[in-house]
Amino acid sequence: MSKCLKRRKAQELSEANKVARHQRAKELLKKYPAHCVDFIWFLDEKLFTVASTNSSQSDCIYVRLSVRKRDVSERRLLRARSTFSKSVMVTVAVSSLDCIFIHFIEPGVNINGSYYRNIVLRQMLLPDIGYISDDTFIFQQDSAPAHCTRATVEFLARETTRIHFTQAVTARFTGLEAR
Repeated sequence: MSKCLKRRKAQELSEANKVARHQRAKELLKKYPAHCVDFIWFLDEKLFTVASTNSSQSDCIYVRLSVRKRDVSERRLLRARSTFSKSVMVTVAVSSLDCIFIHFIEPGVNINGSYYRNIVLRQMLLPDIGYISDDTFIFQQDSAPAHCTRATVEFLARETTRIHFTQAVTARFTGLEAR
């Protein structure tokens, strides 16, 4: 007996991507002593599309053999969909210590530097991370424009005891050591 399995879409990592990611992780771990590794928090936002997947193969209607397609109502034959899929954006931070709560970003909000500093960092991420890490942590985020604006860096310098960029680790990631 056999079973039919459906394939799923996934991001393919080339061998070069895997090697580069492995190398960046090694460099990050070399930069900090072993007792600090637990306090490295990785932050990111992700946009999820909230739409049911429809397969044209399984999307059918059943009629009697004697019924012709032209005799079936249009409403039964057409599957309408909205022009734009609904989506939801979330932000989260993880470390080997724990994972903070998933925070939902307000629908339709453009995450610019101001929103990132005042809402995402000040109200969502920093309080959660500080609670778990006892205000001692290393902040690792990608180089999205809102993450690395001058105002965001100044905000983190004001709100934390010390700040240190780890640009040597990778041009793609900006690590911020805080508190």
